[in-house]
Formats: sequence, structure tokens, C-alpha cells
Amino acid sequence: MSKPALLAALTHVFQAGWYFVGLDYPALLKALYDVGPEVGDVQALRLADAVRVFDANRLALYKAPKMSVSYAEYYFQQLYQEEMTLPDGTVIPERPVQLDIDEFIADMWNKGIRFGIDVAAVKAAMVSTKPDRITFATDLEPEPGQDATVVEVSSDLHRSDAPKARADGRIDLQSFQNRFPQIKAEMRLLKKLPPVPGLPGFDLAGRKTDPEPPKDLTLRFLAGDGTDARTFEDGEYLVSTREGFLSVDAKSNRISINDKIVSLDGVSGRTTGNLQLAGAYEEYGDVQEQRDVTGGDITVHGNVYGNIHSRGGAVVLDKNLVSGSVHNAAGNIDIAGVASNAMIYAANGAVTIGRAENCVISGSRVKVGEASNCEIIADELLIEVAEGCAVAGRNVEMENAGPRRRTEMMIYVLVKDVTQFDQEIAELDLRVAAFAQANQASQEEIDRLSALPDVRRYLALAAKLRTQELVLTPEQGQFLRKIASAVAEEVKTLQKLQQDLQVGQTQHKLLEDRLARVIEQKVEASGIARCGLHMVSGETMVRTMPFAAADTAALRQLPPKDLKARLRGTPNGGELLFADSAGSLDWHLNPRLRTAPP
Repeated sequence: MSKPALLAALTHVFQAGWYFVGLDYPALLKALYDVGPEVGDVQALRLADAVRVFDANRLALYKAPKMSVSYAEYYFQQLYQEEMTLPDGTVIPERPVQLDIDEFIADMWNKGIRFGIDVAAVKAAMVSTKPDRITFATDLEPEPGQDATVVEVSSDLHRSDAPKARADGRIDLQSFQNRFPQIKAEMRLLKKLPPVPGLPGFDLAGRKTDPEPPKDLTLRFLAGDGTDARTFEDGEYLVSTREGFLSVDAKSNRISINDKIVSLDGVSGRTTGNLQLAGAYEEYGDVQEQRDVTGGDITVHGNVYGNIHSRGGAVVLDKNLVSGSVHNAAGNIDIAGVASNAMIYAANGAVTIGRAENCVISGSRVKVGEASNCEIIADELLIEVAEGCAVAGRNVEMENAGPRRRTEMMIYVLVKDVTQFDQEIAELDLRVAAFAQANQASQEEIDRLSALPDVRRYLALAAKLRTQELVLTPEQGQFLRKIASAVAEEVKTLQKLQQDLQVGQTQHKLLEDRLARVIEQKVEASGIARCGLHMVSGETMVRTMPFAAADTAALRQLPPKDLKARLRGTPNGGELLFADSAGSLDWHLNPRLRTAPP
């Protein structure tokens, strides 16, 4: 018998006034909803011992349950059968009666609870002499499935790219500091585990609630250069298509097999000349004067006296940069040692330097331990100690600042030029004030006219007539018309003023809303502008520097000569925030302040 047919048959039995004796409720749930432990062949399942008529006197013992969203409660207490007299005159006194679990299930079925009864809890409550309200039935929440995932099938996936250095300074390419793995071609790297669907849930009425479908993944989306998704008899795998070194993109999770060049001899005219590299590069020697290294993701463990040009990735210099330059078009620059007489530029990345002397530095974020006689520009600028520098940033934080010999210390806070909003704000302010004044004048005139004795009397009578609080005789009506004629001009003026006031109040509200929107647009356009100067050690000047571009990229892209002239030249515009030889500063831009238009 199918599940719908079985459900219909059970419902027919219960609604016809019968119930099952010795009902196996777990087996019933398994047969109807496939919920619970295995009970063998469902087609030949034994559900009950017998079927019996539900006595009407017994049926009256069962009350309605208290229903909730996901559960049902029932109040159990000792029940008594009322005294009754048999036809032969025999009197049967009042006596306690016991509820029956099979009758209870049948009654609850007819009351809409066809799933989730806790038979053990109900039986315990029935035999207990203590009254108690219990939760006897609950929904079954759907059981979530398992999303598709991948598992590693190769032990060579975890690695460190740094080779191990010997005591004599040479590099042993056969030994790696933390197992620098080389992947062979046609090696299985990852295996896909397919999604596993969840199990449905059911509410008290037996209605099914489907679980959320598990998420699948497409293995080929994880395949980068040098890898491919392939299907074998035992499943789908990500396989290397060439020999090389493993690379995992942290953002996209793509796995690639790339070549990585490791050099021990340095870059010079004698060894390599200028280098044009397509991939990553790691150098353990020095980069000599007038030598160029162009590539991406460049690491140099020696000193750099030449020029590094990176298309992206990180540029890491473990030692010093002297009389050279580093440019990174899309990534960070990290110099662990000293940068001296150098140009450092990160178009869309951060610059971190231990100590800088006589350098021009530009980046979206610049952090320097000690800076001396440098020109620096960044969106976010953090310097521990600065001497004789000219710096500019939107968010400037310095621990200590001061001049160096005769070189002054200049700090500029870059402030977005948002004066285009000030003119509109000023105009809206005037219009809002004008409407407020006009509305106030109208209200005062309305109050004056309404206070006139004849007008006040007429308005009071008219209001009562409109609300039918007052019914006039013909003589009184004639008297009211005389009053109306006497104050007609004032009433007409009053109505006109009230209409004008309503229009004026609407215009005032619209202008106020527009003013608030323009102010918020100004705040959003202004962005961040702040300066935190913890301690000043000598003459130091802090000014604002307005800029009109969409961001500071145009300023940061200035050639070194122009950037020096901009930061060291005579200030043009801006506001003086600090000029002293001692003290501190904590300044934040407040774009909500109203400024007069030029």
C-alpha cells in the first residue's frame, strides 16, 4: 500500500470512531513518513493488535491540546468517572479512570496532530498522580545535508617557498627550509566529495518541510594555470598538467602550478644584465647600480642599488635600498633595512620601511619607523620619528616630529575640496530661513485675526454647526448670517492665510530634507581627514592641503621633482592647524561645519 493510501485509510478509521489497540507508533511514523529506526519491510509491517470502537464516554475524557508554532502541550491530571445508575437500579459510585495511549493517539489524530507524539512522555504523564502540563508533540526540523567539498589526496600541497641557506652563504636547492614542494605532472592534488542531501522535516500535521539543498561546487573553477579538473572511475580530481611549484590564490582559491626563478648570483652587467621576467623572482644576491629588474612578486635578500619594477604582487627587500628605486603597480613594498636617496612608489599598495633618509615615498598606506629629510605622500601615513620631512596624507599619525638642522618639518593634511556643496548649502539655508520667517508671520496674523471677538464668536458657532453640536432656529440663523456678513472679509483673509501657511510649511519641510541630503553628500564626499601628532620636538607646522581630484592618486603619481616642489614650496591655500616647537595635536575634519561660500 502506498503512503497516501495508508494515510487515507488511517484517517478514515480514526474519523469513523475507531482506534487501534496496541498501536506501534514508531512503526506508524516509519511507514507514513520514513522517520525513525529501521523496522524491516514496510509493505508487511504490523502496526497494531486490533481495531476497537472508541467509546463516547471515554472520548469525553480527552481535552483539546494547547497548540503552538512547533509543539503541542497537554494538561494531564487524575480524572474521575461520574456516578451512574444502571438500568437495574444499581448505583456505581464516582471512580478514578485511566487514560489510554491508543485512545490518546486516535483523539489527537482527529484534532490535527498526526506526527511527533512522544509516546513515552505521554505514558509517564498518564500514570502519574501529579498534575502536569507537558510538551507531548514536537515538529521534526529538517536535517541539513553536506555541501560538496574537496579533500587533499597529495601530501605535497603544503609548502614554504624559501629555500634553505647554508652556513657558507650558498643555497642548497635540494633542501628546503619548510619543504618547498615541486609538483610532478599528472599528479592528483584534490578530490571532490559530492554533496549529500539532507533529510526532510515534518510539522505536527504531518506536512513535510524540505531541507535546504546542499551546495555544489564546480571543481574546474578551482583550476588555475597548470591544473585541470578530470573525472576518473573513482571520482573527480584536480590534476596537475605540468611540473612546477604550487601556488594558491587566497581570494579565488584557484590552484596553479607555476615556475619560480631562484637566483644566487645577483643582478649585474657581468651576470644577467637587465631582467624582464614573466613570473615571480627571488634573488639572494645584490642588484647592482643601473640594473633593472622587471617582473612581479619580487623578493631580494641582498642589497638593491638599481631599480625594481613590479607589475603586481609583493616587493620584499630584506636588506637596504641605496640610490635606487622601487615601483609597484599593484601591490605592497616592504623594505626591512634602510632606504637612502631612493624613490619608492606603490600605486595601489602599502609601503613599509624600517628607516628612510633623503627619500621620496608614495603609496596608499605608508609606515616608516624613522624618516629623515624625506618627502612622503599617502592616504594613510604612520611614522614613529620624523625629522626635517615634508609629508602629506589624509590620515596622518606621528609619534614624534621636528626639524633636522635647518630643514623645517612640514605636515599637510589632505582635505577633499567640497566647496561645490557650500554654495548650495548656503542658498538652502537662506531659503529655509525665509520660509520659516514667512510661516511665522502668517501664523501670527492668523492668531491675530482669530482673536478678534466677532471672528472668534463666528468661528466657534461655525465649528459647532459643522459637528452638529448646535441647531439654530430661523431667528438664530438670521442672526448668524448677520455676523458672517460682518466678518466676511476677515474670514476670507484668514482662510487665505491658512492655505498659504500650509503651502509654506510643506515647502519648508521639503527644503529642510533637501538641505540634510546635501550635507550628507558633502560628508560622504569629504571622507577622512585627520592628524594625530603625539609629541613635537622643535618647530613644526601642520596645514591642510585641499585637493580637487576624486582621490589622492593624482597627487601620489606626481614625478619626484614635482612632488618635492609641491611639499617644499610655499603653501597655497589651506588652513594653518599647528605651528609651534612643542606640544601635540589631535585634529579631525568636521565636514558638517557650515562655511561661507567664496
